Amino acid sequence: MPILRNAKKALRQSKKHEAENLIVKKAYKEALKNARKAVQNGAKDIDETIKLVQKKLDKAAKKGVIKKNTAGRYLSRLTKSAKKVAKK
Repeated sequence: MPILRNAKKALRQSKKHEAENLIVKKAYKEALKNARKAVQNGAKDIDETIKLVQKKLDKAAKKGVIKKNTAGRYLSRLTKSAKKVAKK
């Protein structure tokens, strides 16, 4: 346990940041999961789900939960698979 006042504050802050990051992380993971299911099932509203995923990934990258390139890679792979399904 921290003894110094500033260490106690740092612990409070880190707990708060961890909770906020967890919310953002869950949001983009859930959106990715739903979008992958939609692509796999060949749903009609794939474009809307991809837009939602893009929004969640950009927010996570902006907040520093994931890196910018990681967000881009996830989105790129998702759109690539969606286009492949749309072609068939």
